[in-house]
Amino acid sequence: MKEKFLHIAKYLDEKLNVVPLLFGSLGLEQRLGTDLNADDIDVLIPEIFLYDRWGSIVRIMEENGYALYDAHEHAFEKNGVSMAFASIESLTPFAGVDIKNIPIIEENGVRYLLLDLWDYLKVYTASLKDGYRKNVKNKNDQQKIDLINQALSEED
Repeated sequence: MKEKFLHIAKYLDEKLNVVPLLFGSLGLEQRLGTDLNADDIDVLIPEIFLYDRWGSIVRIMEENGYALYDAHEHAFEKNGVSMAFASIESLTPFAGVDIKNIPIIEENGVRYLLLDLWDYLKVYTASLKDGYRKNVKNKNDQQKIDLINQALSEED
């Protein structure tokens, strides 16, 4: 999964000068260094690319063999793998994450953003209050919070 993200992240940076944020379970896996069985790829990008410049994202994804299957959710699919895009700017009002301070990771010549554990804690804590996630993903979110808290306590 991560290789698929890195491939698209490289294209986004080279073609659009966008350094994407690896988000969701796959991003948390990367930060924790543990397998959380992520079943999709969540990518946060500047909001302008979700609206005014959406066509450029669609082109990049189609050039890489992905098909748009949910325009409302900005979600693409290739060989059973879903990759969805959302606004990086939404992190601030949703969870209080300062997007200007998200660390840039460089891996195999690919640059991407990755939340630190404190910011992931903010995101999953806010997610527990979200109606849909509270009813559907509550158990998973709480387990992730527990893992984050454990990793943070081990850092001290």
